[in-house]
Amino acid sequence: MLETARYEAEKRLLGSLALAGGLAAFAAMMTLLAPGVLGEVDVAALAEQLPPAFVEAFDLELMGSIEGFLAIELYEFLWLVGLGAYVAYSAGGAVAGDVESGRIDTVLAAPISRERLVTETSLALLLPILAANVAVFATVFATTRFVGDPIAAVDLLAVHALSIPYFCCCAAFGTLASVSAPGRVVAEGVAAGGVVGAFLLKTVSAAADLPWLGAVAPMRYYDPTAILTASEYDLAGAGILLGATLVLLIASAAWFREVDLS
Repeated sequence: MLETARYEAEKRLLGSLALAGGLAAFAAMMTLLAPGVLGEVDVAALAEQLPPAFVEAFDLELMGSIEGFLAIELYEFLWLVGLGAYVAYSAGGAVAGDVESGRIDTVLAAPISRERLVTETSLALLLPILAANVAVFATVFATTRFVGDPIAAVDLLAVHALSIPYFCCCAAFGTLASVSAPGRVVAEGVAAGGVVGAFLLKTVSAAADLPWLGAVAPMRYYDPTAILTASEYDLAGAGILLGATLVLLIASAAWFREVDLS
């Protein structure tokens, strides 16, 4: 059972460790810089000089604490957009890459259905997702205590636990692109671009006071800034993301079952 998932995960092991290490290093750097930046910069005065819509869109008024600083500088951009786009990009190249290289014929020669192949290939993406979460959580937890300004452990744990449904949704979207796009490059571009585009859509819709417009953006249902600065946990949003993940994977499996690979 899950031989394909184990094989795909083993292929991603070194890349996942490198990704986790890079994210942890950036998290440590931002956490160590935070006390100096917060001590020298008057965030309230800075926010007054910027357009109100810009300040509201990116929650800049919350940067006066280490929780707000890390939420915006680490979790709002590198985490939500950067890692989300990476996960979607990786999923986008998975099946499409095998089809393009011709390896898919060898894989499907084994006793495995197309639906199971899609499912297990997507499941392997849990490795980089979990590795990144463990590494960044441990780093932020330790370094905030090292600088003498610890973040509440429950809030930090919630940020990472609730990110898993979000990243799974990004991976499922990438998988749908992987099985439906005409080539690997297109699939990867659509997958990563879709995450970035969804973030921009959410930001613009919020600034324009049209929240319904950003309802399709997965980051609408996972807000690390609200978790860290206000201890608000959107459990319903996590459920929506898991439901969307399931729908996207079912659609991917159904599409791949019917596609002509010749």
